[in-house]
Amino acid sequence: MKQEPTLSSSPTRQPSSLGPAPGRRAPRGRSPAKPPRRHPVLRFLGWSAATGGVLVITAGLLGVMAYEVASSQLPPLTALTDYRPKLPMQVFSADGLLIGEYGAEKRTVVSYDSFPVKMREAILAAEDDEFFSHHGIDLPGVARAILANIKSGGRGQGASTITMQLARTTFLSRERKFTRKFYEVLLTLRIEQELTKQQIFEIYANQIFLGQRSYGFATAAQTYFGKPLSELSIGQMAMLAGLPKAPARDNPIANPERARQRQQYVLSRMRTLGFITEEQYQQARNEELKVHIDRPTFPLQAQWASEMARTLVAEQFRDDAYTGGLRVYTTIRAKDQRAANRAVQDAVFAFDRKHGYRGPESAVDLNTNDETEREDRIEEAVAQAGDVGKLLSAVVLSASPQKVTVSRGREVSFDISGPGLAFVKGWLNPKAPANRRLRPGAVVRITEGKNGWEITQAPEVEAAMVTLDTNDGAIRAMVGGYDFSRSKFNRATQSVRQPGSVLKPFIYSAALEKGFMTTSVVNDAPIILDPATTGNQLWEPKNYGGHYEGPMTLRTALAKSKNMPSIRILQDIGVDYAQDYLGRNFGIRPERNPAYLTMALGAGSVTPMQIATGIATFANGGYRLEPYLIDRITDQTGREVARANPPRAGGEDNLTIDPRNAFLMDSMLKTVARHGTAARVTKEVKRNDLAGKTGTTNDSRDAWFAGYATGVAGVTWLGYDRPRPLGERETGGGLALPIWIEYLKEVMPGVPEKARPVPHGVTEIDGEYYLDEAQPSSPGVKRALGITEDGLSSDLKDGQQTKDQIF
Repeated sequence: MKQEPTLSSSPTRQPSSLGPAPGRRAPRGRSPAKPPRRHPVLRFLGWSAATGGVLVITAGLLGVMAYEVASSQLPPLTALTDYRPKLPMQVFSADGLLIGEYGAEKRTVVSYDSFPVKMREAILAAEDDEFFSHHGIDLPGVARAILANIKSGGRGQGASTITMQLARTTFLSRERKFTRKFYEVLLTLRIEQELTKQQIFEIYANQIFLGQRSYGFATAAQTYFGKPLSELSIGQMAMLAGLPKAPARDNPIANPERARQRQQYVLSRMRTLGFITEEQYQQARNEELKVHIDRPTFPLQAQWASEMARTLVAEQFRDDAYTGGLRVYTTIRAKDQRAANRAVQDAVFAFDRKHGYRGPESAVDLNTNDETEREDRIEEAVAQAGDVGKLLSAVVLSASPQKVTVSRGREVSFDISGPGLAFVKGWLNPKAPANRRLRPGAVVRITEGKNGWEITQAPEVEAAMVTLDTNDGAIRAMVGGYDFSRSKFNRATQSVRQPGSVLKPFIYSAALEKGFMTTSVVNDAPIILDPATTGNQLWEPKNYGGHYEGPMTLRTALAKSKNMPSIRILQDIGVDYAQDYLGRNFGIRPERNPAYLTMALGAGSVTPMQIATGIATFANGGYRLEPYLIDRITDQTGREVARANPPRAGGEDNLTIDPRNAFLMDSMLKTVARHGTAARVTKEVKRNDLAGKTGTTNDSRDAWFAGYATGVAGVTWLGYDRPRPLGERETGGGLALPIWIEYLKEVMPGVPEKARPVPHGVTEIDGEYYLDEAQPSSPGVKRALGITEDGLSSDLKDGQQTKDQIF
């Protein structure tokens, strides 16, 4: 059995593997050799390498984990792969002309191929000249941005490519933080995988914000230069390309100097990159850029109609109305609308000139030795007064009977003399009343006329007009006032005014339904009514001018707009019946037109649209129309999402009065337009299909005309928003009728006249029309009212005209 070794008290030294070789003795006096130590630097490098390896592996694992977590939280790219930008609502006329645009983001989408080459190159030069060669990320730039953010605690610099900008603007905020930049990089990589470079550029160029509520370069071109992209110069393109860096602050409207600096930078980059030649660079660099700073304009001015369409669409589509790119096609006709615009403005301007100059609107103190302070005061006064259409505000610098110098601000002054001072000549005299005298500091209005600049004033009076297609009620033209920028209130649809004599045709229609004939005789003689009859107080109505002509037919009474016959007719048929008849057949609301005899003179309240709807019933043969403004609506792809289906004349469902009644009323209203208070319309327009009725309210506070021609019916109104007399002897025939005449002169040429067929059941006897059951010899027919059979007056003779008889 083998014995196990034991330990002795003095252990034997074992040879070292690092000591002398076996058989050799160690040198005397020296201890055995120790292992050599590594250099400290080498030990540090080794330790660092090991630690770094661990950190790299750990960072890699964390990075993979972070990528997986972050990727799972990234939003889907459907906003880009199925790009549907927020597009404003656009409103068009029936002719396809843009009349309005509504939305928080103004945007016009343009395809990549439609972008001018130089516009694309300008954008690349300004933002990302390596766009078509990199994979979405500028790695050196991103590294610099990250380090800068770390050093500044989250605030540093950016190095965004076009793709990165698209990722940020579409999905992320603009805050400069590491986490946001990380998500931005991930989104950028995914976008580059899913979309082509052309798709990325197209979306970016249409999506980017460029100041002044403008999104996309096509919209910015219109905002700043009033042109499409295809018409921009290289200098203008370079200015737009410089906007993405600080669009709100440095756009050419907010900061022209800074915008110019950015433009110069972009041009320099374009030259360096070979996008433009030296000659093109110098030409663009020295180009004078005129920035389009006027308020938005459209090919057709129809602001009240556009605003009404906007309201109707918003009620139906709600939030999507302003972002879904809806295209709203109205019934407005460009020719009709332009004619109505001119007619209303000319009438208002003519009335204002007729009643003379009222004096300066206000005054500003120009007594200062500080020229800068002086200019600031002028500009503040001009801005506060604002412009009213083509009537510009200005401040008088000097004034004499021969010349007036006015200013609109720095380096914008005008010398006005000769014909330009005709309107204010009397107020340049030193003896003129101080409150009207033109002197330095006075705030006035100027406009550019045929003979140059002239001093004028902003009208205080307002006017409105609306015209309808008599076949289906389509609104052909709508003007709600003198100037939309001054007042958005739509007087054509919202203003509730006394109608005066323009209401008489509807009462006469009710009388025909009650057995009256056009030849029935009514006495035009004074009448006194007690409070029980009027519903208020003792009433002694009068004719206009206090003239009475005795017995006359209904036709003559309507043509001369006599008050006494209308009162007697209403008294005979009954106010309750008349109130119900007008409401049921013409939309004249009963609650606004109380059942009292004063209704005979139009003492209730109506809107111009209500009167236009009613008068159209006589024009189309007795059919009640529903005025409508929107013909159809399409989405941004062109798909139709809504279309109007209005009732039309000739349908059984909307026949509201007997066609024979409508025919007789048409006949009487034609007499008004040929021989009565509206005879001027036939004389000037020279057509035989004209009919209508003038109207003026008590104290001439409202002037009206309601009428029609082949295919079109309309109403014109003129008055003050806060009712007050328009002036002595001012009438509907003198103020409102000319608006209708000027409108017809523009829209009716080329429109053939259509003869009105005599309906079945109407017979002509001795040049007058009778219902078959209500001929002169028929029993129960109203032949005379308020008189005896003796001494009946003759009817109007052919060619005879009368003065305006209003009440």
